Amino acid sequence: MVSNLLLSLSAVGFLILAVQRVALAVALRRRAPVPTRRPGISILKPLCGLDDALEDNLEAFARLEYPDFEVLLGLQDRDDAAWPLALAFAVRDPRFRLVQQRSSPGLNPKVNQLVTLAAEARHELLLVSDSNARLPPAALDEVAALFEDPRVACVTHPVSGRGHVSFGALLDNLHLVSSVGAAQVATKALVGKDLVVGKSMALRRAALSRLGGFTAYADVLAEDFVIGQDLRRLGLEVRVARTPVWNVAVHRPVKSFFARYLRWGVIHRTAVTLPTSLAQGLVNPLPFLFFATLASPTPATLAALVVGVLIKTLLDVSCARALCCEAPGWRTLPAVVVKDTLIFITWLHGLGSRSVTWRGKRLRVGPRSRLIRTSPALQPARVEIT
Repeated sequence: MVSNLLLSLSAVGFLILAVQRVALAVALRRRAPVPTRRPGISILKPLCGLDDALEDNLEAFARLEYPDFEVLLGLQDRDDAAWPLALAFAVRDPRFRLVQQRSSPGLNPKVNQLVTLAAEARHELLLVSDSNARLPPAALDEVAALFEDPRVACVTHPVSGRGHVSFGALLDNLHLVSSVGAAQVATKALVGKDLVVGKSMALRRAALSRLGGFTAYADVLAEDFVIGQDLRRLGLEVRVARTPVWNVAVHRPVKSFFARYLRWGVIHRTAVTLPTSLAQGLVNPLPFLFFATLASPTPATLAALVVGVLIKTLLDVSCARALCCEAPGWRTLPAVVVKDTLIFITWLHGLGSRSVTWRGKRLRVGPRSRLIRTSPALQPARVEIT
């Protein structure tokens, strides 16, 4: 009985993934829109330390094929290891500016930087870009085209990945492209729901101001997802672009991957309803198939497990190719098994835990992923003002 139930849950998961893959293919057949005008865009790039291939990532932004943009490189203080590199870009390229954080209004260090960056930005369109994110050269054209509709307040890019050398980096990129990027595009195509991911999201400044600016989200861990929700409550629209953004992970260890998604498991659970959180577990069918085999280790269930692993691997590789992720190579099959096992553990953890460890701090997370101040140790750190 238990084995049959788990097999049924696994079958539902595989069906959902198959439908998602078809929707992804249909959505990507549409050509990216071409803008009739190209307004200025301010790219806000919070930095913290020397991420994998950071210099190459910044060089990629220097090569963007767009006539009017600026890149604001945000750092908390001069002691950050990324400061000399950011300064070098600001000196040699007038489109780059180095901006030091001026205040700490909340517990989310990324949003604290965005508050200062947005205040310094010159343009109406603000594109938030993670330090390890890289856009294709023509990506800003699609952003400008989508914002020609005055109802659009936010444009987010589906996540892909590249650069993976270590096994942990492969796990990260493969999970992002197969489970996050593919879901962003497919969910929009199937049910019209927008999954905003802050890896790369563009915002209309006027719409953000109606929400209270980034300051209103300084104590929110999943600020990107919550901003998307709040924009829709205002009757504004969010669009998922066709062009992917690359998450550049090169030498990340497996331990780092696991720790990151332990945190994400809590974020997802606190940001969405319980039914949505449970459904997220269903789209990871391999663990259910594995437990079904343990509950009833027959030749039929063992064969189903082997076939399930192969099908899941093919689905992940297919999504990676569709969203321009670099080929995972011969390590794909073990990576899928390890990735899905660890993600299942982090999903279970998120169902019961309400605290995360981030940048050395233990933080309590409330509804809508709002960070709760529980002790003086959680107060924002002092920032040098220049």
